[in-house]
Amino acid sequence: MSDLTSPSASMARSEQDVRTLIRNLILELAPNPDGMQSDQEVLLVETLEYHSLALIELAFTLEDEFDLDPIDETAARQIRTAQDVEDFVLGKLKERGGLSAD
Repeated sequence: MSDLTSPSASMARSEQDVRTLIRNLILELAPNPDGMQSDQEVLLVETLEYHSLALIELAFTLEDEFDLDPIDETAARQIRTAQDVEDFVLGKLKERGGLSAD
C-alpha cells in the first residue's frame, strides 16, 4: 500500500486532509500523472488516462484507506473527475461521522 496512508483509516480526519490524501492517491495510481498538473478540472479517464483496471485499483485503494463499503455501479458511473472522487468519499465519511471538526 501507499506510504501516503495513515495507520488507522478509522481516525477522524479534517476535510482538507482527506482531500489532500485522495488527490495524492489519485496521482500515485494515475497512468498519466502529468495530467494532474493542470489547473483545469481533472478528468480521470481523459486527463489522467485511467482505464478500467486502474479505476478498479483506485476504488479498492479508497475503500481500504477510508474503510468504505464497495462503490456501487450507479455511483461509480457518476464519478468522472478527481473532484467527484473527493466529494464521494467525503460524503461517505460525513454519513458516518468520520471527519473531524477542523
